[in-house]
Amino acid sequence: MTRAPAEGKLSQNVMHFAQALRRAGVAVGPDRVLDSLRALEVTGVARREDFYWTLASVFLSRREQFELFDQAFQLFWSSRLLPESAVAGLPLVAPSTGPDREAPPGRLADALGLTRKARLERESPRRADEPESAPGASQVEALRHRDFEIMTTDELMQAKKLIAGLRLPIPAIGTRRLQPDSRGRFVDLRGTLRASLRGNADVILLRRRSHQHRHPPLVILCDISGSMSRYSRMFLHFMHAITNDRDRVHTFVFGTRLTNITRHLRHRDVDKALGAVSLAVADWSGGTRIGATLKEFNLRWSRRVLGQNAEVLLISDGLDRDAGLGLPQAMERLHKSCRKLIWLNPLLRFDGFEPKATGVRLMLPHVDAFVPAHSVESLADLARFLAPAQQDQRR
Repeated sequence: MTRAPAEGKLSQNVMHFAQALRRAGVAVGPDRVLDSLRALEVTGVARREDFYWTLASVFLSRREQFELFDQAFQLFWSSRLLPESAVAGLPLVAPSTGPDREAPPGRLADALGLTRKARLERESPRRADEPESAPGASQVEALRHRDFEIMTTDELMQAKKLIAGLRLPIPAIGTRRLQPDSRGRFVDLRGTLRASLRGNADVILLRRRSHQHRHPPLVILCDISGSMSRYSRMFLHFMHAITNDRDRVHTFVFGTRLTNITRHLRHRDVDKALGAVSLAVADWSGGTRIGATLKEFNLRWSRRVLGQNAEVLLISDGLDRDAGLGLPQAMERLHKSCRKLIWLNPLLRFDGFEPKATGVRLMLPHVDAFVPAHSVESLADLARFLAPAQQDQRR
């Protein structure tokens, strides 16, 4: 087994690889770079598999980072650049994306310098005192329709700003409670008698009341399993914007277990809110047990949060690890407990989508609406979709 030197071309390439991971969203600091070089001195670089798992064991701290690391490794350490070649001093060249090679995700391509924007910035870097140009109207419109999965790092930051400004225009609906109203339909006998005791008994004016109007509760159930990892982060920003825009919003996330994150999303600062959510949730990017988690929600939370004509947003791709065990019963009870059940599915972004998965087929009969959720525009369409349904029922 050959041993890799701690200095030279290999150490520089490992450092550049760590920088690319950091730009792509994986927190890799200088301490981990040094630890990886010490580990490579022990494991060596004779076998590509040993080299791969050595870097993965040092650089990764969370399970959801593995897929991004795997794609970045395949692109950065291409077949033309084995670790032995790096030690020998050969230059580092990123692989090209031809018709026979799948294009890398947007954020990875941007982090590895494969996009046109990255090449321009590398050739003519922007000065520190030079202000960044704001995106034009056409760029914003294109960004609104762009899929979250293929966005670059900069585009994700801009999309988060657009999501922070989204609002759900859900009007208030009539409740059973009555309130004083001079033009109300109902006569307030108690209020009328009370007013007559204050004097002027010759003329008694009738006091009237009408039904109070209030926003119905909104419950959000978001899937954070591995198949939803590229969308769940953006959905959390969407949930944060809704939670801080109106009252009586209850948010839950689920993978293999159900977690209530309503209190954590009450932070006005989105970074603090998502940081608190990360600490509270223990099953990020794992499996999905939709039937079991919905059953737990029905037993523990439905009576607390689904009263007063509550509406439910279910965000999931419908891919269930338990093959639909207990899913029809849980979906039926959830549907009967709320006023409206809307299912947001990122898989609907495909034109030829068919409900072939077992979980999708079992869930579809119990939802009121089945809409896509893969871009900023699709979330805005959801906002426009909810308002007419509410207004029609009030007429």
